[in-house]
Amino acid sequence: MITVTEKAKDKLFAIRKDEGYDENYFLRVGIVGGGCSGLSYKFNFDNEMKQGDQIFDDKDLQVVVDMKSFLYLAGTELDFSDGLNGKGFEFHNPNATRTCGCGESFAV
Repeated sequence: MITVTEKAKDKLFAIRKDEGYDENYFLRVGIVGGGCSGLSYKFNFDNEMKQGDQIFDDKDLQVVVDMKSFLYLAGTELDFSDGLNGKGFEFHNPNATRTCGCGESFAV
């Protein structure tokens, strides 16, 4: 399962509204090769399901992950930090064996 903190959900709903997406758009989360640790997170709003997608509902937000990415992201929490040292969206991935300093890439 992929979970979303309350703070991340609020920020994602605000972004979705600001960008003109309606409630039919879900959050698609995945991984791509790259970054200083080997794999990087990607996420965007989408409204088209694909074969093999895994669907999770958390705090009234639908999160969709392709099967390949889910193998690396199972149990991950998406958070948002906006404090003085806030970094924006952060992934807390229990499967990552190491992450880069900026937190945008990881290895398993």
